[in-house]
Amino acid sequence: MELVEEATGGIVNQVSGRWSREIWIGEQEEVPELLIGETLDLGKIQSADGWVVAPMIDTGQSDDSEILGLPNGAPLVAALLVRAEATGKADPHQLIKRMSRISDLLIAAFQTINRRHFRIRRISQLQAVMDASAQWQRFEDDIALLHGIADAATELLDCERASIFLWDKRRKKLIGRPALGVAEGALEVDDDAGVVGEVLGSREPKIWNGGSDDESRVNRKVDQSLEFVTRSLIAVPMQGQRSDLIGVFEAINHNGSGFEACDAIVLRDLATHAAVAIQSLKTRKKLVETCDRLVEDAASASPLIGEHPSIAKIRKTSSKVAKTDLSVLVLGKNGTGKEVLARHIHFESERRNGPFIAVNCAALVESLLESELFGHEKGAFTDANQTRQGKFELANSGTLFLDEVGDMSPGGQAKLLRVLEEKVVVRVGGSQTIPVDVRVIAATNQPLEEMIVEKRFREDLYFRLNVVNLSLPPLSQRGEDILLLADHFLEQFCYQIGRSVPAFQRSAREAMQSHAWPGNVRELRNTIERVAYLCGDQEIEKDDLMLTTTPRNFGQGQLPITGTLNGATRQFQVEHIERAIETCSGNMTDAAAYLGLHRSNLYRKMAQLGMKGLEDGERSE
Repeated sequence: MELVEEATGGIVNQVSGRWSREIWIGEQEEVPELLIGETLDLGKIQSADGWVVAPMIDTGQSDDSEILGLPNGAPLVAALLVRAEATGKADPHQLIKRMSRISDLLIAAFQTINRRHFRIRRISQLQAVMDASAQWQRFEDDIALLHGIADAATELLDCERASIFLWDKRRKKLIGRPALGVAEGALEVDDDAGVVGEVLGSREPKIWNGGSDDESRVNRKVDQSLEFVTRSLIAVPMQGQRSDLIGVFEAINHNGSGFEACDAIVLRDLATHAAVAIQSLKTRKKLVETCDRLVEDAASASPLIGEHPSIAKIRKTSSKVAKTDLSVLVLGKNGTGKEVLARHIHFESERRNGPFIAVNCAALVESLLESELFGHEKGAFTDANQTRQGKFELANSGTLFLDEVGDMSPGGQAKLLRVLEEKVVVRVGGSQTIPVDVRVIAATNQPLEEMIVEKRFREDLYFRLNVVNLSLPPLSQRGEDILLLADHFLEQFCYQIGRSVPAFQRSAREAMQSHAWPGNVRELRNTIERVAYLCGDQEIEKDDLMLTTTPRNFGQGQLPITGTLNGATRQFQVEHIERAIETCSGNMTDAAAYLGLHRSNLYRKMAQLGMKGLEDGERSE
């Protein structure tokens, strides 16, 4: 304590080649620079001319040696000075011991302070890097992203310019962006040229702060073309998520004395996050392109083919409707293409990138309808082992196609109407309302207006669904479209199985045009699919189509008129069902649809009439 109170002296530090007083007590005397230099060279206490000087040097033994020293990042090279005469009667040996201890304590104190300052500075820098990288994820354009990354670097490093040089391995070039003053904002250099080339080759950061010895590391011709002078430069490698080298991050002209090692740490952090942002944007763009391509493929797979005036009118109307979110009701017999029309509207709309969810309402019993459409919570009922989203949630931001809506139970109709009006669903067993953004397209082959009169369909639901009405005619009324559709299906199936497309001969074309097509477009599609797979010739004849009925012979068989009325009615039903099954080539689903029944109801009717079903070989699919 006596030494501190009575001594003249303090701590000096070298700044720009001169010794500066950092802390000083007593008279402002000229410091002994030669003695200080000798003391620091020897690394031990020296005395001369009435001064005692103790070295204060960071030995670099600490794990944090790269961050210790002065606030600007320079290593700690200082000295503790005391004017010997000012200490009065102090024992010289005791003075030296005190000086040595004080020097050690001060060094430890500086190290602790510098560690703290470094960690605070690093936290601030890392927070700034994280904030910047969060902004980068919002960019949709790669040029704008590179400019955003460069702006963050110039702000954090306090420099004039920054550029990201992406590596074109095939051409052995580095393309730098942004590059002010260059056409299209891109600077192209050889991948082994200059400091950026050194960094690419070594994968290590490089700093250049000018000097005649290494002027060749900077391309002054580029400076001249840009009307710019490079005074200092720092560059670090940019590595992707799999440590693959993608380029170099460069910053130019520090606004202070030059770039330092601590700047390389900051730029390296930026480069890590920048590489992730660049690759993420590239991945997102690829995903968007893939999604767009899939949407185009899906749209092309559901074309609305036909030249019949009714189809042309529907095509025109559906294109207008697609630009809106109006509800659409599609009417038509089974197999006329109601779902194809619904898909066509979906892929023509702004919702094309959203999901298209189709639901067969006739297949949903009332006890399961609410769970299927609106979802359920875990434990809502027996076997509800997990939470499940309903069709409305799955169709969010897209289109929900409700097929056979006329077969929906009265209870199901009421629940559907509530969702359509409120645009929210509540899962079974839940209480939370879930908003849904869904465009609804409904379809049926039932006469809904008659069903309303008979109280079998809700009038309010009908008006909610029937904002736009589109009615598909049966294929038998579209004679000129039969061959168009046949050619389309044939090309489609031949492409799928990788065979050349055979040609329909005159007999086949005449047979298709004269056929009744009770199963409509679905029957035609199934017929052509069978031909594509089974006909090995390059010419398709009438017999290859395996058509079973025509308008001239279908339904013209004579029924026996003997017996009671009940017996005649039963015989009529049996023969009518048998002919429907024969017409649909044994496909019970199509036969039921042709008869206006659900397949389960057809089996029930056949059982009542004493008819045999699948046991005799009829197909269910």
